Amino acid sequence: MEDRPFVGIGVTILKDGKILLGKRVSTYGTGEYQTPGGHLEPKEAFEACARRETLEECGLEIGSIRFQFVANAVGYGLVHYVHIGLITEWKAGEPKNLEPTKCEGWDWYSLDALPEPLFVYTKWSIEAHQTGLNYFDSEARPAK
Repeated sequence: MEDRPFVGIGVTILKDGKILLGKRVSTYGTGEYQTPGGHLEPKEAFEACARRETLEECGLEIGSIRFQFVANAVGYGLVHYVHIGLITEWKAGEPKNLEPTKCEGWDWYSLDALPEPLFVYTKWSIEAHQTGLNYFDSEARPAK
C-alpha cells in the first residue's frame, strides 16, 4: 500500500436515460462494470482529467461536467483512493474500446437494468445520481 492516497476521477456519462459502462480487466475489480475514469495528473483540473480519460478510454466527447460525489475509499483493493465522481451528458461519438488491457468494451445500459457486478465507485455514482447523496466514506460505510 502506498504512503499517500491516490486521486481518482470517475465520469458518469448519461445518454437518453442510459449510463455508459465497461467491464474491467484491471488489477482489481476484474469483471466488474465501471464508468470511465482514471488518475488525476499533477496540476490537472478535474474537468480536464474527465475529458482526457473519457477520450483516451472510449473516444467520446462529453458535455458540461458537474460535481457528483466524493469518496474516501479505504479497504477496496490494495490502495487508498480519494475518488471524485463527476457527471455529464454524452455529446458526440460512439464508444470504442481504446484501452483493451483495462476494459473489455463499452456499452449503454438502462439505469433500470444494470449489469452485475458493479465496481464500487460505479455503485456510488448510481446511488449519488438517484438519491443526491454526495459523500461516501468506506470506513464508516462499507461498499455494498
